[in-house]
Amino acid sequence: MDQIEKRLFLIRALLKENPEYGNLEIPPEGASQKRLLRSLFNVRMPALKDPDFLKVQDEYLSEIAAEKGIVRLCDIPVVRNCMSIWQGDITRLEVDAIVNAANSQMLGCFVPMHSCIDNCIHTYAGIQLREECSRKMDKLREKYGQDYEQPTAIPMLTDAYNLPARKVIHIVGPIVMGRLTESLEKDLADCYTNTLDMCLENNLRSVAFCCISTGVFSFPNYRAAEIATSTVGSWLKTHEGAVEQVVFNVFKDEDRRFYEALLS
Repeated sequence: MDQIEKRLFLIRALLKENPEYGNLEIPPEGASQKRLLRSLFNVRMPALKDPDFLKVQDEYLSEIAAEKGIVRLCDIPVVRNCMSIWQGDITRLEVDAIVNAANSQMLGCFVPMHSCIDNCIHTYAGIQLREECSRKMDKLREKYGQDYEQPTAIPMLTDAYNLPARKVIHIVGPIVMGRLTESLEKDLADCYTNTLDMCLENNLRSVAFCCISTGVFSFPNYRAAEIATSTVGSWLKTHEGAVEQVVFNVFKDEDRRFYEALLS
């Protein structure tokens, strides 16, 4: 099968598993088909499918990754003390771990075609990622009760499946509602510290951080960058040689300017 045939196979399989989609027609245009497939991935509840589906999905997503272009560590210059800045799509990075700004349910974003990093990571990793997150949350609910939600700054490690990265570290950042407090700043610092501790425990030598808690979580961008660079810098000094490279992945020009100024 070529990419078009794989895409149509995946769309039909996902439509078939939900009777509500019975009257939904597949658009003829390639761009519309891609949006439909991504939306079907986004709204699908966690569950695995048969091996034939997974094989086609994995081949399809691997080709998409190659089309987007895989970015390796050697392509990202170190700015200061093992720290780098890279602007772009975090799902392109071939590192030991990328960091996902998750929500407390830890199942990814269910909003079709949403532009958040949680949505992007789950889309291009494949349906296995949401299923693994769900399994891990089920085990935590068995231990802590059915109302359990992942606390702020406590990371969860999963495989990355069809992403170039080896692993994904999911972490819930603090949500700013009103005034920024010292407690919220500490929570954000803990996100970086605890993630790096997880890298150390799991021999993950390179990690790419997204801008945790900025955007819809409303943490001020410049202050978030200050906390990120200072916390990571202090951790690297304390754990010399433990991590080969830390990449601050930014999407907005504004964030790139902030990190460049702080690491210059």
